[in-house]
Amino acid sequence: MGNAESAVVQKRLTRFRPEHRPMIEGVFDRLRGNVVAQKLTENTLTFEMLQSSMCILTKDSMIRRSYQSMCSIAFEPTRKSAKVSMTAASGVHREQLVIFLADTLQGTAEEQAPLVMAMCQNEAFDKVVTNEQVTEMLVAEGLAVWQNSQPVQPILPPCQETSWKDLLSLLDIPTLMFLAAQLPDRYSAPWRLVFSTLVHGESFTRMIAGLRKCGPTLLLIKDTRGYVFGGFASISWEVKPEFQGDSRCFLFSVFPRLSVYSATGYNQHFMYLNQNQHTMPNGLGMGGQHSYFGLWLDSDFGHGHSRARPKCTTFGSPQLSGDENFILDSMEIWAVGKASEPDEEEEAHINKSVMDKVPEVQSMMEMTGKKLHSLGLREPHEN
Repeated sequence: MGNAESAVVQKRLTRFRPEHRPMIEGVFDRLRGNVVAQKLTENTLTFEMLQSSMCILTKDSMIRRSYQSMCSIAFEPTRKSAKVSMTAASGVHREQLVIFLADTLQGTAEEQAPLVMAMCQNEAFDKVVTNEQVTEMLVAEGLAVWQNSQPVQPILPPCQETSWKDLLSLLDIPTLMFLAAQLPDRYSAPWRLVFSTLVHGESFTRMIAGLRKCGPTLLLIKDTRGYVFGGFASISWEVKPEFQGDSRCFLFSVFPRLSVYSATGYNQHFMYLNQNQHTMPNGLGMGGQHSYFGLWLDSDFGHGHSRARPKCTTFGSPQLSGDENFILDSMEIWAVGKASEPDEEEEAHINKSVMDKVPEVQSMMEMTGKKLHSLGLREPHEN
């Protein structure tokens, strides 16, 4: 790429495997190779050039979105980093293209989010951008670099079993990208909405029914002051008067600040869920301690607190809500991993006949002269 190649571009190229770096560096020239000779004197990539190369891969609106996103990268060779702005440009420079490819294909959520936002913020284009369109565009921009090696990780996780017509979700595209990138081990299972106050109503019992046995979950809460925050639970929730979970759990804030707060190692108070007990707190909590949780939702539903002064001991998080004692506006819970398999005891309980569960039933049937037709056909339960 010449002597003018910056440290920023060199650092971006190291994200690719050595055998793929020449291909990435050659994308700019290949995209410009399909245009007429008089345009080759300019050292930029125009929309027409991009359109000429990509017209068979995707539609014009997606090509224009990708071009707009490339132009939004404000590259300054004299600085150590590249910043993103919304200023349109007359053409895409070689450095902008390399940064775009590196950030979209191998970048962090913080690097990907502004580029995707740049694709979406133009009223002249289609108002709705689907996950499939974004994925298609990004793979096309990579010019099949990864087709014969490792697959491209999707930026947006797939969602299923969700009634979008009835849901005004708290998750927008930047928030979804940000939170998906924070999940440990890159959970690949499709996200499933297991509880929403807008869909299922404000019921703590209904919330528990959605939480249990569904694997890792992401809790998203909005209070009446507009603050949006939540937590990630690394395992399935259990109703019991003791703490559970592990150090993969974390708390986060979405609005007015975007932050993630991981386990500090100070204690093991990651998750707490209890109901219908007189001696222990009843509600859902994450971090801190009883009566001073980093995130707490009371079992009477609608009220909670985030008492973290100066910080939550478990996660090091500050107060997440607008007020220390907040009023719930809306809440969503997304299952983001594989559902828990029932253990042997639960499975045996499910498959157990009513006559095995309650021996008195068998005795009463015999006393009334009822013939037990299935007695010789069923395997007796070991217990």
